[in-house]
Amino acid sequence: MKLPGIGQKNATRMAFFVLGMGDQEVNDFAANLLTAKRELRYCKICGNLTDHEDEICEICADDTRDKTQILVVEEPKDVTALEKVREYHGLYHVLHGTISPMEGRTLDDVNIKSLMPRLSDESVQEVILATNATQEGEMTAMYLARLIKPAGIRVTRLARGLAVGADIEYADEVTLSKAVENRQEI
Repeated sequence: MKLPGIGQKNATRMAFFVLGMGDQEVNDFAANLLTAKRELRYCKICGNLTDHEDEICEICADDTRDKTQILVVEEPKDVTALEKVREYHGLYHVLHGTISPMEGRTLDDVNIKSLMPRLSDESVQEVILATNATQEGEMTAMYLARLIKPAGIRVTRLARGLAVGADIEYADEVTLSKAVENRQEI
């Protein structure tokens, strides 16, 4: 139950599953967890996860990626989600959280300092802010936009609005407001 999103029911089901595994399977599973914990590190360029010894992730090492765009996300899992879509072909920057004065997270607690030198490269033309649509995510995005815009780099934000398949009558006011604000011509 210590894992996020795992309640008592799922934890019990997983525990019984592990009890039903053979000893070697359990040993292999535990060894894989330890290996992942010991060998995974953060990319020294973007902050994404990597298992490469040179500490550079596959995305940053890929010469075919569009180096004119950097998409800024909160966590490495966001990179994974965006890569599954296969629509974005630029680079990433992982913040490892958001600014949250209420929770005591300041600028020093997020990976912003390493973003700024990356923007001094003249090839970067756009920074796409893809923080979550939370108060902290919005605050972090606004701070980054104010920080980046004076450098003459285009700053954009992922569109917000109604989810595909959602009924308008059940959407909250903020979602409807963003859907109207981010409408597109057809």
